[in-house]
Amino acid sequence: MIPINDTEPNRYSRFPVMTVGLIVVNTLILIWELSLPYGELRSLFKVYGATSSLIFNRQGAGVISVITSTFLHGGIMHLVGNMFFLWVFGRRVEDACGPIRYMAYYVLAGTTASLITVLTGPNDPRPGIGASGAIFGVMGAYFVLFPGGRIRTLWFISFIPTWPKIRAFWFVLYYLLIQIPPAIDTYVHGSQYGIGHWAHLGGFFACIFIPLFMRPEAFARYMSDAPV
Repeated sequence: MIPINDTEPNRYSRFPVMTVGLIVVNTLILIWELSLPYGELRSLFKVYGATSSLIFNRQGAGVISVITSTFLHGGIMHLVGNMFFLWVFGRRVEDACGPIRYMAYYVLAGTTASLITVLTGPNDPRPGIGASGAIFGVMGAYFVLFPGGRIRTLWFISFIPTWPKIRAFWFVLYYLLIQIPPAIDTYVHGSQYGIGHWAHLGGFFACIFIPLFMRPEAFARYMSDAPV
């Protein structure tokens, strides 16, 4: 189930300046990463990724790496997948917040995702990188603000593509629930996955703070149960 686009219109602004800006910045950083020799790239990920063992031993970039890790990606497909979800869900969340508040929330969600990852695996020597934790925070904000929004998705039924519209509530809930079993498996049994499930759950948790980042008018509508 792959999101294609958000079918609902913006209310307050026409163009998602900060969402596009984040996509551009992450893309430029990946281009720079790809220009580095393999050894330097590994060192970059180790130091500026959220590497639990380094953070707890006050090595590398320290706590600042919980922010820098959000802007690093392991390859083109890693970046494309994350930025696609950001584009689908970020547009209306930015509209409800305004670009500056939206960026502040994005950083909060990414930081929360990295901190949860570090705290659940304090001795893990593997660096956590990628924007997916922050993007799960954006998805969580969409879940809170626009649960009835429709997300056009790509499904394959017997290899035949279909594009149904799914309520955001069910779409985001599905992606949230599938993070839980592997996250528990990681914590309890020390299993290793190539996906940061705890980062996703941590980023989503940040959505409880989204009302603090909304435009005054959008917040007033939200508190009065009117459509944001």
